[in-house]
Amino acid sequence: MNLVHTVYEPPGPGPHPTLLTLHGWGANAFDLLGLAPYLCGGKFLILCPQGPIQVPIGGSAVGYGWFPLSMGGSLDVKSVARARELVQSFLDDAQGRYPIDGKKLAVVGFSQGGVMAYSLGLGEPDRFAGLAALSSWLPRDLLNILPDVPATEQLPVLVQHGSKDQAIDVGRARQSVETLRDLRVPVTYKEYDMGHELNANSLSDLSSWLEDKVLSPIVLAS
Repeated sequence: MNLVHTVYEPPGPGPHPTLLTLHGWGANAFDLLGLAPYLCGGKFLILCPQGPIQVPIGGSAVGYGWFPLSMGGSLDVKSVARARELVQSFLDDAQGRYPIDGKKLAVVGFSQGGVMAYSLGLGEPDRFAGLAALSSWLPRDLLNILPDVPATEQLPVLVQHGSKDQAIDVGRARQSVETLRDLRVPVTYKEYDMGHELNANSLSDLSSWLEDKVLSPIVLAS
């Protein structure tokens, strides 16, 4: 497979409902793996690919990212598009290797990984049963790499953000929600008294949302 990754597989032969989880800037493939037991009682197979860009994080330590940071400039949409292609190829391979229920596949991204989640979900809304963007933002420039944004009215989206987020201002999340509404995306927005992080309340709400939007719906065979 083309990306280093970690995976959590629930007990049983599958196929399993699956979360493609995308970490933030400076993290790695282990960063979101620990969510597995806290989301819907461990029912999801969790795929955690690692971003392709090395990020020095002090001393000899290295983290990873999906695309270069713009440092306040415009988004490098070509880099995002390349990263999206890598993740799409990874997911194609993963569906041949792991017992994934393709009808109950959702994408979850934290911070920069949320931008990646937006690019994947909005680009292929028929592929995913849901999209969750955690402490992230939807850049308007991102829509430029999706010139013919498909109908997204059936893609449920959850946006969670901390009102005290010091890395990505909460106003950017609120604007992202307005952009999603302009696209007629069915979005749920949750704001928390926290910083650039996940907490017990946000994880509980994420778990409930996944149960309602991904696990519970009856999906008819095509």
